[in-house]
Amino acid sequence: MEIVGHGIDVVDLERFAHLLSEEGSDFLSRCFTRAEQAKAEVGNTSRGHEILAGKFAAKEAVAKALGSGFDGHIGPLHIEITNSATGSPTVVLHEAALALADELGVSRWQFSISHAGPIAIASVLALRCLLS
Repeated sequence: MEIVGHGIDVVDLERFAHLLSEEGSDFLSRCFTRAEQAKAEVGNTSRGHEILAGKFAAKEAVAKALGSGFDGHIGPLHIEITNSATGSPTVVLHEAALALADELGVSRWQFSISHAGPIAIASVLALRCLLS
């Protein structure tokens, strides 16, 4: 395995909750797939906000690991954070993010999401398999 890129992102939970609860805001639908929203038990709960903040940090970290960030071609809906059967985070890429990962040869992701006090943090490695 070869590391193609690394990304890390931190989200302030209070600011994030404000973005979600702001009247008339489309932040939730602009940044999260319906599946992500459903898995996060979306509502006006601090636990739902915490889960989504971790997923958003992971999306940002994936975009950074790809070397693009959210550059206009790749946005939050191109990167979907799901969970494996064991609960560990996994990533599903769509459209431009998938095309870039394929171009870079990314075949595997390794990452972690954590919450501590007022923040959520995610660290992501984009990996490419080396053929022997």
